[in-house]
This record gives sequence, structure tokens and C-alpha cells, in this order.
Amino acid sequence: MIWAIDHGATTPLRDQIVTCIRKGITTGQLSVGDQLPPAAELGEALSVDRNTVLAAYHRLRDDGVLEFRRGRGVRVAHSTSPKSAVITAANNLIKVGRTHGM
Repeated sequence: MIWAIDHGATTPLRDQIVTCIRKGITTGQLSVGDQLPPAAELGEALSVDRNTVLAAYHRLRDDGVLEFRRGRGVRVAHSTSPKSAVITAANNLIKVGRTHGM
């Protein structure tokens, strides 16, 4: 999976990471049970602070997309469903609309 982060964009880095993960799930690049990279490792790869990655992970955990398991890392939750894909699509549509002044 390719993680694309634009450091010059007006969208916060945390939100960009959230979008990448949701897109990965929606497109099938990430499946239920897949482990995500540790926050420090992903932060280094994306040139962002690990706390930014953790904030994205926590937001997705709160949305039921990810689950944290002690000793097993961060994984795509079993509760991930087509409903989350619809929510992702709606959020992306809203962002595009806002970008174009709507």
C-alpha cells in the first residue's frame, strides 16, 4: 500500500493518514485483521511525528475501524463493514465540495 501525504496541503496530516487507511480498506488493500505499522515506524516513513500517526490511529479506533491489542499492535477491526466505506465516500465528497467552495 502506498501512503501519500502532502505536507503542504491545508488538510491536517492526521486527516490525510486517516484517509489513506480508509482508502486502503475500501479498495481492499487492507483487510480485516491486517496489522498496521507501528506509529513510530510509519511516522518516520512519512516524515511526520509519531504522535500525529497515533492521533490518526486513535480516531480510527474511536470510529470502530481499527482495534488496538496489547502485544499484537494495531489491526483493521472485524467490525469494518461496507457501512464504513459509505461513510468514507461521503466524507470525501464533503471535502471535495468544500475545496470547491460548496
